[in-house]
Amino acid sequence: GKVQGVGFRDYTRRQARALGLGGFVRNLVDGSVEAQAIGDRDVLESFVAAIERGPSTGRVDQCLVDWHQATMSYGEFEVRTFQGMS
Repeated sequence: GKVQGVGFRDYTRRQARALGLGGFVRNLVDGSVEAQAIGDRDVLESFVAAIERGPSTGRVDQCLVDWHQATMSYGEFEVRTFQGMS
């Protein structure tokens, strides 16, 4: 897909904040975007649906979801700086 340079992180932040989720979104070196969010399962499912649609300026080809029990907490959902992969 096309998710970097098209406002995808800002779109993701707006969607998450509208749903009251905590967490973050960041670009990865491979051209993908990573998001981590904490909230109730039904709200997170709505968030995933919004992410799969993406902004009109981008294109999401695949959305991989990995569900976990929260082991940490986040404040307000934020855009983080670029994260290289090791």
